[in-house]
Amino acid sequence: MTQRAAFLGQPYGAYLHRDIPQEDGELTHVGPGTPCGEYLRRFWHPVAASDELKDVPIPIRIMGEDLVIFRDLSGRVGLMERHCPHRGTSLEFGSLSEQGIRCCYHGWLFDADGTILETPGEPAGSTLKDRLCHGAYPTREHCGLVFAYMGPKELQPPFPVFDTIVGEGEEGHRPSSAAGGKHYMPCNWLQIKENSMDPVHTAFLHTIVSGAQFTEEFGVIPELDFIETPIGMVYIATRRVGDNVWVRMNDIIPPNIHQVASSSEDGRQEHGFDRPWLTQWSVPVDDNETMNIRLRHYSEEEYRSSNRPPVLTFGQVGDRDHEARQRVPGDYDAMSTIHWGMSRHGLEHLGYTDRGVIMLRNLVRRGIEDVQVGRSPLGAHQPAGQVVRTYANDTVVRVPAASSPEEDAKLLRETGLRVAQGYIENPPRF
Repeated sequence: MTQRAAFLGQPYGAYLHRDIPQEDGELTHVGPGTPCGEYLRRFWHPVAASDELKDVPIPIRIMGEDLVIFRDLSGRVGLMERHCPHRGTSLEFGSLSEQGIRCCYHGWLFDADGTILETPGEPAGSTLKDRLCHGAYPTREHCGLVFAYMGPKELQPPFPVFDTIVGEGEEGHRPSSAAGGKHYMPCNWLQIKENSMDPVHTAFLHTIVSGAQFTEEFGVIPELDFIETPIGMVYIATRRVGDNVWVRMNDIIPPNIHQVASSSEDGRQEHGFDRPWLTQWSVPVDDNETMNIRLRHYSEEEYRSSNRPPVLTFGQVGDRDHEARQRVPGDYDAMSTIHWGMSRHGLEHLGYTDRGVIMLRNLVRRGIEDVQVGRSPLGAHQPAGQVVRTYANDTVVRVPAASSPEEDAKLLRETGLRVAQGYIENPPRF
């Protein structure tokens, strides 16, 4: 936990804020051996898109580790420490072979699992290659993404499959997602996740301040609840639209996944569970940079179309000039500028609408504690071969307004909680 800055209760008091609190290292530092870093390493993370792996290796940095990723000529994916164990040359300059990657400097050949296959400069009887192994991580390709597990080998969990990534129908599992939208944020991973549990920002940042980036109905400040689910937590943002009640739920799936309900919803048409359009992993590059990797979910019609809806929405990347972003800011600008890219919790003054942020931080702390005492953290070991149910959705039900604003606010919350709890007790099938 961090120290709090001086509480300012009078105007022109900035002099008292010269001593800036440090970041909360337990939650934000991700390198090897750090509490959060070890927690994150108990899960599978996407580290690249499959179509990125062509005829040369790619240097990448994940959770403070410098790595190289490649597809060898037999089609296998390798993810290993970037620097050759012989003399330290970067394997990003290596050549791909039928079985692994060969260092450009002295020709050592490494299999995708780190086995050293050849040490050409050594004498014929040398056992050096048999006594060494290069650091490598297991990988798996799924839905156009390459995932890696970077934790202890003996604790490797089954690969999780979420119900939003494969639909369930009479033909069995049917792909309905496509990779895309990899982009980088110059900030810590946690504040990106916190943004997804802050539904009030959609009313201000995405509607009132910047104009309607989604639909006008997002400009209504919702009634809020936050509850834990069997796989993590959700926010429940409930708005009135005429005689309808629009219930919006977004998932957090530990450690770093969030799922987003449709951004085109306006609450005017009654309907049941409407699946999310996006699953996003926020994978730390290091303490100060994050790689967001997205899967965009489509209807059957959209999936077959050659003109699918875009993966990225307005303001998700820093692709506009600075003044344009000042005049019409987006998520990129709000998240990446929080306390110089690394949130100082000791400078915050959290309020009623920040309950989801607090719950999320506590969820991460519990996961960190689980790892420290030898327990498996929530979500790390999903049953092998079982599709994991998720809960992000939009639902619109007809519920006429109560007799007073106070009673209607209560009615909205009751409706939102009833819808959410119903889905948790009996998850809809896609």
